[in-house]
Amino acid sequence: MTEIPNQELLPMTAAANAAGRLTVGGCDVVSLAETYGTPLYIYDEYTIRAMCRAFVGSFESEYPDSHVSYSSKAFASPALAKILDEEGVGMDVVTGGELAIARAADFPAAEINFHGNNKSRAELEEALDYGIELVTVDSMYEIDLLDDVARKKGVTQQVLLRVSPSIDGHTHLLTSTGVLDQKFGFPIETGQAEEAVKHALDKSNLDVAGIHFHLGSPIFELEPYTQAIPYVLEFVAEMRKHGLEQRIFSPGGGFAIGYVSDTPPPEISEYAAAISASVREACDSFGLDEPRLILEPGRAIVGRAGVAVYSVGGTKDIPGVRKYVSVDGGMGDNIRPALYGAGYSVVKANGPAEPVAGNVTIAGKYCESGDLLAKDAPLPPLETGDVVAIAASGAYCLSMASNYNMSLRPAVVLVNDGEARLIRRRETYDDLLSSSIL
Repeated sequence: MTEIPNQELLPMTAAANAAGRLTVGGCDVVSLAETYGTPLYIYDEYTIRAMCRAFVGSFESEYPDSHVSYSSKAFASPALAKILDEEGVGMDVVTGGELAIARAADFPAAEINFHGNNKSRAELEEALDYGIELVTVDSMYEIDLLDDVARKKGVTQQVLLRVSPSIDGHTHLLTSTGVLDQKFGFPIETGQAEEAVKHALDKSNLDVAGIHFHLGSPIFELEPYTQAIPYVLEFVAEMRKHGLEQRIFSPGGGFAIGYVSDTPPPEISEYAAAISASVREACDSFGLDEPRLILEPGRAIVGRAGVAVYSVGGTKDIPGVRKYVSVDGGMGDNIRPALYGAGYSVVKANGPAEPVAGNVTIAGKYCESGDLLAKDAPLPPLETGDVVAIAASGAYCLSMASNYNMSLRPAVVLVNDGEARLIRRRETYDDLLSSSIL
């Protein structure tokens, strides 16, 4: 088999065919680009299912009463929702739009958790009308609002309270959500989390099932989890004095994936072992019954499964400085490098095994100097018309995509066993103009 650079970052089915071109899911990536145009996002069904099974299997083997709930903000699609359901994985949603994706796929309401820090009345009404299992609440306002919505509908809604443990997940500032100074969660150390517990327990139409926290993403270390879990469960034990009887506990997600070869993430089994042991030890230490454990992977399910495919346009070689290779996408479909300084690995799809000729910077087509998809990537020679694939593009690229510069968001295809299926068509100019009023 021909060796492909960055093989461990690409979908599990990635290979080079007899023509020396990159394939994913048994499909020729260059042929897909010719058929569907570029930019194009390709998702490998095999990798998605394998990651679902790895999470479910790893956590169930360590902690049988566990449940995996996919964080759909990483990438939401009815086609993906169908796969998740078939693999026994639930869904977390944070907006009415993500809930609409789940509903379009007839996703089981009993497997949905509604997250987010400022849900509207309309969104909560839609969620309760659909009969979702859980709502994770994030403010006193939301406690009051949800109780009112539930009372008017004549139901009692099961909820988790999101707390902030003030523990740094050692990730990017903009994706760190477990520290004190950020918008999510009731802080434990200030006493506000305790007030939230008392307030929620006093609501007749809310059933407080437990506590949730989330440290941020991506987290490449195990220590933040093993520090936060006993701290939060000690808080849970203290809250028994107010009548809290925890049945569900969620340490969130944040599980990392590999974007570049020199920064590998822990194995899923390592996350599972560390988190499960911490929960068990803390429950034993503080005299708590072991709760149902909910995990919320997002990027770790779909990140590696997706590749972004672009066509090469012009180049700009500044001697002794840098060579820029421009492609027909960029920050409109992947803002992560500009927003977070995220790094990516790049493969020449029409020659993945060709020898490296030097480092090039893959530049997008948008009118921003910061529109760079990959800096100083080692690649074979690239010419106009070549096709490049950026690995590990399955999470947060499309979900944060925009129409900046009035660009069209790309098509998405799902590949499996040599077959490709369009699961989202490319936008058209009519789509762009459909909401405009002259």
